[in-house]
Amino acid sequence: MLPERTSMQACPTQCACQTSSDFYFLNVGKQQNGKLAKKYHPDTNKDDPKAKEKFSQVAEAYEVLSDEVKRKQYDTYGTAGFDAGASRSHQYWQSGPSVDPEELFKRIFGEFTGSGFRDFNTIFDQQQEYIMELTFTQAAKGVNKEITVNLEDTCQRCDGKGNEPGTKVQHCHYCNGTGMETLNTGPFVMRSTCRRCSGRGSVMTTPCIVCRGSGQSKRKRTVMVPVPAGVEDGQTVRMPVGRKEIFITFRVQRSSTFRREGADIHSELYISIAQAILGGTARTPGLHETINITIPAGIQVDQRIRLAGKGIPKVNSYGYGDHYIHIKVKIPKRLSARQNSLMLAYAEEESDVEGTVNGVVTTTTGKRSSGN
Repeated sequence: MLPERTSMQACPTQCACQTSSDFYFLNVGKQQNGKLAKKYHPDTNKDDPKAKEKFSQVAEAYEVLSDEVKRKQYDTYGTAGFDAGASRSHQYWQSGPSVDPEELFKRIFGEFTGSGFRDFNTIFDQQQEYIMELTFTQAAKGVNKEITVNLEDTCQRCDGKGNEPGTKVQHCHYCNGTGMETLNTGPFVMRSTCRRCSGRGSVMTTPCIVCRGSGQSKRKRTVMVPVPAGVEDGQTVRMPVGRKEIFITFRVQRSSTFRREGADIHSELYISIAQAILGGTARTPGLHETINITIPAGIQVDQRIRLAGKGIPKVNSYGYGDHYIHIKVKIPKRLSARQNSLMLAYAEEESDVEGTVNGVVTTTTGKRSSGN
């Protein structure tokens, strides 16, 4: 939410402000990036002459929270510690931030990499990605396949508490047990998770030897992945595992029989010369079963036969793709004497041949085989 204007009746002794002043409470969170940028960034708030000053004050506050030395200086001397000549009760910091406010703004609301905001790195956990190998058929038809993953789970030794069993934790005096740090600067009160206790409100004297104080440990777990029919090579799916989410990218192997184009599959069917000329039937592998194909007489090489709805299920739609069968004609390299004689007889009857045919000569009376 956007900072809410609240009237405060008292300030910490370190705060260089009057007790009747109004303050903004700035709850730092990544989701506030856009809204806060609109409200306080000078480029998007040109009608407010004080926008630049407010933006600079936010940067100053963040710089102090992110620097251990400056934080201790502030805790001890208040804002006067940053300007020895300023009045402790009426002056704000005069020196300004030592780094570019724009850069600090990015660090506050974008990357969360500052030393004073280590807790944000744990809020936005790095997502785990895994690779799953699939055969062509598994990807096309779908399959349930196991995968071993490493997941953060509650530490069994300390039961998620973070400290070694049998030891006690100490009250965090840095944040007085609240888990939050507060810094007053100008009209702002900036709050962030305590750097010392990471928001727990207590400090462990003896961290757990297994999880090292995090309360969580990595465990291997085997999960069943329901691979949907029709997934493609390189496609990534998101899958919840307990309270976590993992991302699985599929690597689909090539098939020696099929070639894929979207939801359609392509394959080749080799037929004989007689089948190509006279027609007939043939059997060819399909995605789910062997298919009987009717071959029309006079079919040509590379002519396609379409089998509607015999392809792969459409993942983001309804229905199935098609199966296209590409016709190839097998040419025999050797013929029997009778086959050779029949082919010569056929060649004698051909009328649309350009060039010559071995074993056939052309005479004034027509074609005849050289053996006759």
